[in-house]
Amino acid sequence: MKVFYILSLFTLLGTCATKKYTSKIQDVKDNIVLMDSTQVIKYANTINAEELKTHLYKFSSNDFMGRRVGEPGQKLAAEFLKSYYESENIDSPFGGSNYYQTIPSSFFNDKYGSSENVLAYIEGSEHPEEVIVISSHLDHLGVSENGLINNGADDDGSGTVALMEMAQAFKLAKDEGHAPKRSILFLHLTAEEIGKKGSEFYTKYPVFPLEKTIANLNIDMIGRIDNYHKYDKDYMYLIGSDRLSKELHYVSEKVNNRFFNINLDYRFNAEGDTNDYYDRSDHYNFAFHGIPVIFYFNGEHDDYHKVTDTPDKIDYPLLEKRTKLIFATAWQIVNQDHRLAVDTNNELLK
Repeated sequence: MKVFYILSLFTLLGTCATKKYTSKIQDVKDNIVLMDSTQVIKYANTINAEELKTHLYKFSSNDFMGRRVGEPGQKLAAEFLKSYYESENIDSPFGGSNYYQTIPSSFFNDKYGSSENVLAYIEGSEHPEEVIVISSHLDHLGVSENGLINNGADDDGSGTVALMEMAQAFKLAKDEGHAPKRSILFLHLTAEEIGKKGSEFYTKYPVFPLEKTIANLNIDMIGRIDNYHKYDKDYMYLIGSDRLSKELHYVSEKVNNRFFNINLDYRFNAEGDTNDYYDRSDHYNFAFHGIPVIFYFNGEHDDYHKVTDTPDKIDYPLLEKRTKLIFATAWQIVNQDHRLAVDTNNELLK
């Protein structure tokens, strides 16, 4: 009887502890107040499938020769992005006409030519020193051994054009008197395909201090569906959202539940997942430095890393909807009253 009593006491204590943690999580959820619902939808709706399609057919065309790191096609792609931001009057964080963070060949152990990250920037109106980074990679695999071009429409043309459309939407909001409270860096990274070297360089030589970087939303392939979702394409994989900031995870969920109702699939977020996607794209270099991240991903498909990854296979209405979700999530992060909390500093979890 005594043993039974002690075991029951331990069970009760364990249950109380679980309830206590559950209560803390509920406090985190309850503390999230969605900002400017009317405005976020107004500007999200400026993101449209036709513009995404126009940009992507150009960005993944043969003109850019597969965008291999350090080669002429990749540099043409970087120039295309720079010209876009100049035409939209979206500033460079460096000022003037320099939109490049140049990476020397030596950083690639001289195996590739020098390359460049492309950066565009919208300054925050109230907390400009706090920055959210929205990223995608601009490079791809170049020309195959038999002379065929790897256009990389999904990988990562889809993420690239999503950034372009989101930047335009945020700029329009600012021009109409709705500037973000915090700053936004649109970061087109090079050298992802050779080991996330562009993001490694950025986090080693950040343009904005990493301690002031509040989150990284990284997009790598969001224009297609994978074999798990042939009959349910209204989904997107999210990886890493809860690893460093429960608040980021529940911000993402709350925005989605309010506006979009996309099936947010977390199957690849489990620690120890054999695909190891958490380590495989540019968000990882931000997470390594303790910056909360979300990796947006549609999963691998039959054209992954093949010359058949072409723009005619992109689902543009789906790409539009996914881009709108990321835009609205970023809108919440940059405009909410308090800075997004890392779990270790979140008073609601202590």
